[in-house]
Amino acid sequence: MRYSPRLQRNVLKMFLFVFITGGMPGLVPAQAPPQAPPSYPPGELDNLVSRIALYPDPLIAQILAAATYPDQIQDAAKWADEHHYLRGDDLARAITEDHLPWDPSVQSLLPFPSVLEMMASDLNWTSALGNAFLAQQQDVMDAVQRERRKARDYGYLRTNAQVVVGGGPYITIMPVNPAFVCVPVYDPGVVFFAPRPGFFVGGAIGFGFGITLGFAFRPWGWGGSHFFWDRHEMYIGDARWGRNWGNRGYYAHPYHGVQRWGGGNPVEQHQRIARSEEERSAARQGHARPEERHYSSGHGSEHGRH
Repeated sequence: MRYSPRLQRNVLKMFLFVFITGGMPGLVPAQAPPQAPPSYPPGELDNLVSRIALYPDPLIAQILAAATYPDQIQDAAKWADEHHYLRGDDLARAITEDHLPWDPSVQSLLPFPSVLEMMASDLNWTSALGNAFLAQQQDVMDAVQRERRKARDYGYLRTNAQVVVGGGPYITIMPVNPAFVCVPVYDPGVVFFAPRPGFFVGGAIGFGFGITLGFAFRPWGWGGSHFFWDRHEMYIGDARWGRNWGNRGYYAHPYHGVQRWGGGNPVEQHQRIARSEEERSAARQGHARPEERHYSSGHGSEHGRH
């Protein structure tokens, strides 16, 4: 039987369509090659981590984990800003009740609206930090140590009433009170360079501003996040962080007690009260947060100590 040229052309078109779309059994459509991991030299990594290198170890761990989800940071920062008046158990309960769709690593920073604001206001930096940690975890940790060593050797970084600075060979920065996590304020253009003659190095880093976190935030890793610097390992909630460049599409870190909501928008059940400019400025400068009438009493607080 002979087929008309027109029918032959139609059959050929159908065959090509099925082949391209992968509908024919046994045939797999061509796929784009996987994206190559980034590669940052030591100098770039030093600059990348400089703004957080002097943060306490538990806070750095949470920031590095959250930075691997940069597309979620802006929405989380907005939620944290609008719910900053909630504290302690009230805030932990609100995070659960609002069915927040973000990874628990991002949720862990919701008690720190000023930190999320920093990350959201410079998403290029946040994305680069997250990508570097996914692709070069060991190198990123080494960069943090290099920056800490500079600040210590120049006399800026030292133990005080809020943090204990470990002397080495790896420099640790741990809260004196594990329930109070300070957010240091410093200028990277100052603390990683030799001080000029007569400069008072003791005032270059402000460790007074911080967040009080209670037992309610244990499910998000607080109280159990740390580094084994010598082994280049990071732990969130006592489980080793295993997200990397190769498994970033499917890795899910274990968070016991945190319910993961699949997609969608938060189910808002609480009043939205954005921070005032005075409050935002106080957080950025490390000053005490101005108290306002709409704040409800809670079990935790964000405050400054002088």
